[in-house]
Amino acid sequence: MTATARRISRLASRFPRMLDPFECRVLVAQIDGARAAWTPNFGGVQYTLGRAWYTHFEEDREDEYFDGAEESDALVERALPGFQDRLLDMASDLVGAPVVRRPRYCGPGVHVFPAGSEVARKGGEPHFDTEGLTREHLLKRAPALTLILMLQPAKSGGGLAVWDSTYAGHDFPERPPPDVACDIVDYKVGELVVIDSYRLHQIQPFDDSTDRVSATFHLVQEGETWLAWF
Repeated sequence: MTATARRISRLASRFPRMLDPFECRVLVAQIDGARAAWTPNFGGVQYTLGRAWYTHFEEDREDEYFDGAEESDALVERALPGFQDRLLDMASDLVGAPVVRRPRYCGPGVHVFPAGSEVARKGGEPHFDTEGLTREHLLKRAPALTLILMLQPAKSGGGLAVWDSTYAGHDFPERPPPDVACDIVDYKVGELVVIDSYRLHQIQPFDDSTDRVSATFHLVQEGETWLAWF
């Protein structure tokens, strides 16, 4: 792992104002304008602009994900011109090494958690972002990161709980006991939050009329390069 990657491997690292609020509003309007092309997941509990690997994996739609990867990236590019490449450049600056699209996988995309949805009412499931890692990655504990750029946070709640608990073979473990350290990241508009993908985390409930909208992608290090996917 590079020195930069070690530096950002605390419970959560925050990089404020990576985008200014006006630009975030413009991006959210463009995302909303592409609503007809959003991918529904888990019966409409959440949506994505572009295809997310973990949702397809959990819904047994892996073939659909890979078959539609090129179309997914083209969709994101039409809705948000240049945004995927900008996110990859941002990640490259962060880790201090080349970041490239993972072959066959979809590039960075957008998560939309609607106000009033099950996630808004109950929060997400505590989980690790290890579903996209190969067995080889897991065996050698390849450095892996999750990046979340908040475009439209909830007006209240909707932060990210991050525990001092790391992956031990189960993607969806039980919530850790109360004595395990936990940070609650209360996102700000335009803020980038980076976590170790092997660290347990959970979206917190939110109760208002505003959808929670974020650009999200994952990285894994292979040699001197980091691979990115959604």
